[in-house]
Amino acid sequence: MEKLVSLCKRRGFMFQSSEIYGGINGFWDYGPLGVELKRNIKDAWWRDMVTGHDDLAQLPGAPAAYEMTGLDCTIIMHPQVWKCSGHYDLFHDYMVDCRESKKRYRHDQIQGRWVEAKDKKIFATAGSDSESPEADIERQALKFFGMRSKNADELKWDGPLVSLTTVDDFEQVLGPDAKSLGTLTPPREFNLMFKTTIGALGGEADTAFLRPETAQGIFVNFKNVVDSSRVRVPFGIAQVGKSFRNEITPRNFTFRSREFEQMEIEFFCHPDSSQEWYRYWRERRFQWYKDMGLDEGKLILREHDPEELAHYSIGTADIEYAFPFLPEGEYGELEGIAHRGDFDLRSHMEGKLDPSTNPMTVELNEEGKPKHRGSGKDLSYRDDITGERFVPHVVEPSAGADRATLAFLCEAFTEDEAPDDKGNMQTRTVMKLHPRIAPIKAAIFPLVKKDGMPEMAQDIYRSLKKDWNVFYDEKGAVGRRYRRQDEAGTPFCITIDGESMQDQTVTIRHRDTLEQWRVKADDLSGELRKLIG
Repeated sequence: MEKLVSLCKRRGFMFQSSEIYGGINGFWDYGPLGVELKRNIKDAWWRDMVTGHDDLAQLPGAPAAYEMTGLDCTIIMHPQVWKCSGHYDLFHDYMVDCRESKKRYRHDQIQGRWVEAKDKKIFATAGSDSESPEADIERQALKFFGMRSKNADELKWDGPLVSLTTVDDFEQVLGPDAKSLGTLTPPREFNLMFKTTIGALGGEADTAFLRPETAQGIFVNFKNVVDSSRVRVPFGIAQVGKSFRNEITPRNFTFRSREFEQMEIEFFCHPDSSQEWYRYWRERRFQWYKDMGLDEGKLILREHDPEELAHYSIGTADIEYAFPFLPEGEYGELEGIAHRGDFDLRSHMEGKLDPSTNPMTVELNEEGKPKHRGSGKDLSYRDDITGERFVPHVVEPSAGADRATLAFLCEAFTEDEAPDDKGNMQTRTVMKLHPRIAPIKAAIFPLVKKDGMPEMAQDIYRSLKKDWNVFYDEKGAVGRRYRRQDEAGTPFCITIDGESMQDQTVTIRHRDTLEQWRVKADDLSGELRKLIG
């Protein structure tokens, strides 16, 4: 992972935000290569899910034919949206503060072990950013007891590594960065939404929030889409956009950030067929990651246990990937596919629903009135063929563009051996990105800067540039130029040499196999189109 992070900065995939001022935790900038990679991932998702979707055909595994359309909603919405959605009341983590170190931690992300020495038993801990929690806990315990590393076998451990959530008495807890016991405060709620102010006065009534998800913009526009585009249930509305969550402990490169981009679909269907659609979207989205180059052996589709389900969810499955920063055998979420039932549309009609009721009814305040009043607008759907009126159920495939980008980078990073200009085998760093998402599709090289080769290479560059992001390079030995493009993930390199000047053919080099073959310069565009897919 260290090598990948280093390459990302060196080659311009990603930089820490505001780095010249020391950076800001949880925010990342995409460099010249990174912005192209992420844009290509979003474009591939939008093409495969929306614009390339066949509205007329019943796709394999789908219960019926369906339509797809899109939206682009604002980041700041009416504050009542977040009250009816449940985010205002329920979107929080529990946090603990350390009175000694002045640091803040998520309650469930502190790990520790019970340990005894010198007739005293304590719960020694490590923070969520620890790469080796057990080793860090041992060092912390030795320091607390005033012992040296050579005496580590005198520590008596009681039980495995467990979460701080299993501990009731914080007086025996040694915080991750503390020297004394009992410095952690009791857990308290911490809302994850970023507050902002609308208008110049800045009073409490002007408080708004940066959206923590893009989904609610789709729900509140459901009626607008139905009325304006004449879509019929079942249909999906897709959206790509920024979301913001005030994570207590952002970590693992871009995996958990405070500003991120989502690729979400809200799929509206009849309640009677919603379980079939839920199964369809689980399989469809899982297959997409495999098609885009992720190793099936590093992917799992995990159904949530009942106690994991969100308040609105009838069922949820996560597509998870074995990120290299996780311990062996553990996976991190790439995408969640949630069966949200009719919770969202009903909430925005009637008011925030009470998740403790079954079937769910509007949550009431002390006066017996809705705690958070809905819009009062009718968001039900009438089938113009059967005449049936119902509130559609929703299946939500929600993918993170940043997490997908990170997963594709992790999958692509490879070190192998390839011959240099003199035929000697050298270690080669190569980013084996799928051609569809590679930042640069092809690089064009004149073998030498003479004999008309640069002119021919530049003509080819300008011709291909109309359709793809391609790169021209005439500096240095051709072998070093190949290596630079291998690190950038460029799948194909095109070389113009002496033979090219005679028969108008060029050499194409394949990044992964190192295979080379010649094609007519006039056939290059068609050849690349076939290779990129």
